[in-house]
Amino acid sequence: MPNLPDVVLWSIPAFVLLAVLEMVGYRLHPDEDAVGYEAKDTATSMGMGLGSLFVDLVWKIPIVAIYTAVHELTPLRVPVLWWTIPLMLLAQDFFYYWQHRGHHVVRILWASHVVHHSSRRFNLSTALRQPWTGFTSWPFYLPMIALGVHPAAVAFCSSVSLVYQFWIHTERIDKLPRPFEYVLNTPSHHRVHHASQGGYLDRNFGGILIVWDRMFGSWIGETDRPVYGLTKNIETYNPLRVATHEYAAIARDLKAARDWRERTGRVFRGPGWQPAPAPPSAPTPPSTPAPPSARTSAPTSTLADTLDPGPAAPEAAA
Repeated sequence: MPNLPDVVLWSIPAFVLLAVLEMVGYRLHPDEDAVGYEAKDTATSMGMGLGSLFVDLVWKIPIVAIYTAVHELTPLRVPVLWWTIPLMLLAQDFFYYWQHRGHHVVRILWASHVVHHSSRRFNLSTALRQPWTGFTSWPFYLPMIALGVHPAAVAFCSSVSLVYQFWIHTERIDKLPRPFEYVLNTPSHHRVHHASQGGYLDRNFGGILIVWDRMFGSWIGETDRPVYGLTKNIETYNPLRVATHEYAAIARDLKAARDWRERTGRVFRGPGWQPAPAPPSAPTPPSTPAPPSARTSAPTSTLADTLDPGPAAPEAAA
């Protein structure tokens, strides 16, 4: 087993220190165009981050077991060397792009990832607002394991990606020089990703690199000022509700669903998916008198019938 550090744990003191420095910076040099910090929101973000560390310990047990089994079954092996680590980071970033994109377009996956987008602030503390149901990401990295990458190396690459993405959660850094903006995920790109405007929705999924978005048509540059949060924001700072509110919404929709087709759509279609409206019910045809029974003799005509035969029958439609 390769001996690789857990860079996330080592980086936690730096995360907290940098967030505090940014918070103090807003106090000393306010920015009228930035949303800045708010005490309850920051506390929720930090609480979600700390909670995810403990909850992830539970989720990692079955994930590590599956990864280990796949790694034992494959005959391929990728050694952990100075020149293979960059290649593994590149592969992890590619699969992260698809994992991240999938968590925006499949509602049951979005139920986990929505936590990270639930803040209407965008600052370094927002980076710490992590889900408590991270078990939804592991299938996307199975190809790396099947190709011979050790599970510990995959975990190391994921940690590096997470640490990199911390600094891009800020409004204090404007656009970088064009070469950096073209290749790397930057604060400008990630502000777009966290925006809730229609033109910005579901864009810029990259982790370390933004080139995947450029290649697969999901990139858009920052023009209008982003409005952060969800298209339908939640009015709570309770970490438990933040972590589970979309799962609760799915449960309500499943309960109200008309059929299994709608239930499937509520779980596996996009977060904003709605079923087609029910077709209007057909009008009830007017009742017609039953024909005379064969056992009943036809009525005899009278003088009144002869003189007043009744209204003429309407013409048949062409």
